[in-house]
Amino acid sequence: MITTRALSKRYGAIAAVRSVDLDVREGDRYGLLGPNGSGKTTLVRMLLGLVYATSGEIEVMGRRMPRHAREVLPQVGALIEEPAAYPHLSARANLALFDAAGPRRSAGRRGRSRRIDDALEQVGLAGVGRRPVKTYSLGMRQRLGLAAALIRRPRLLILDEPGNGLDPRGIRDLRELIIGLNSSGVTVFLSSHLLGEVEQLCTTVGVLDAGRLVLQDELAALRAPTGQILLDTPDADQVCAMLNGQVEQRDGQRLLIRHADPAGLNARLVGAGLRVHAIGPHRRTLEEVVLAVTGTGSDHIGGRS
Repeated sequence: MITTRALSKRYGAIAAVRSVDLDVREGDRYGLLGPNGSGKTTLVRMLLGLVYATSGEIEVMGRRMPRHAREVLPQVGALIEEPAAYPHLSARANLALFDAAGPRRSAGRRGRSRRIDDALEQVGLAGVGRRPVKTYSLGMRQRLGLAAALIRRPRLLILDEPGNGLDPRGIRDLRELIIGLNSSGVTVFLSSHLLGEVEQLCTTVGVLDAGRLVLQDELAALRAPTGQILLDTPDADQVCAMLNGQVEQRDGQRLLIRHADPAGLNARLVGAGLRVHAIGPHRRTLEEVVLAVTGTGSDHIGGRS
């Protein structure tokens, strides 16, 4: 769905994006993560032809970009940086203008009205669609920008920081909407600095660091069991003594143990009269994965690129 080869962008002496090879397959929910200044937004803008690459190649839906932008972009919904709108007009009027600027449709005015109704309903603005956009909060404007991305019923959805300005409920609603769209056949590519949100939403993850794509893999593979066991026990001192060097990390009563069989270890501990509150295979969090490849591990790993 999206492929880049050695994609690079320079601004004078500054290399914003360096030889990036993206591979976004049809049906993916692909999350692009990266610290502040890593090049995420520059990369997204190049995919849409808003910024020209210094070198390298871009294909979107099998067509070279930006050469074939006129035939590709009508099939792409996008929300990049701050959502644009005429503040004195209503959400419905803004969407009507946006829809009219798109490809011609045979359904006419009635079809346009139905598309606007559907888009506003999808993003939770159905009840306020006739209010001027200047009265909207940042989160509501973000929802309107998403509605504009959806009104053409795209095959590919490209979103840059789509959770910006949304409260926790709005982020949950956005997640459910994106998963539902993906289930109906829409491929999703989004950039974000919210590790927890990408971990809950995306099936594939790419990580940019200083303009380079330092990681690209399916999330399930990145979070596969590490071969260690995570144990929660109030008898941590006794367990450490009993296992004699197999405990690799300790945080209070939480132990990371080098052992291959959680069930076997549990039986051994219980048989020795030690209490086990929780036990299971250890999996790295996405935060740990990103920390390992970028040296940045905060839950908010950066702002806009």
